[in-house]
Amino acid sequence: MKLGAFSISLSVKNLQASKEFYEHLGFSVFAGSEKQNYLIMKNEQTLIGLFHEMFEKNILTFNPGWDQEAGLVEDFEDVRNIQKELLSKGIKLAQETDPSASGPGSILFFDPDGNAILIDQHV
Repeated sequence: MKLGAFSISLSVKNLQASKEFYEHLGFSVFAGSEKQNYLIMKNEQTLIGLFHEMFEKNILTFNPGWDQEAGLVEDFEDVRNIQKELLSKGIKLAQETDPSASGPGSILFFDPDGNAILIDQHV
């Protein structure tokens, strides 16, 4: 199963303080804006999303169709195929995407310890 670009989406209390902290670790803003209450920060191939008041807990995020530069990947596994495979393995989804649609879609599920995993396809 090819899940695409990986990042961790952090629920932060203070976007500016978190931005400054990760800048000290060598990250720089890659996408998003403070006005939109989120920033995507990058340090080499590592991506961290900082999200203020958008969700309660941290989320492991995968983006089918994107590489670590948010560039399009020609050969990728569609989120609907990933959904079908996960369901066939008995993994319960908290959020599903329309299996008959195409293009953008997302699914959400939890690992055995309650960590949220979002597969969010933008293409």
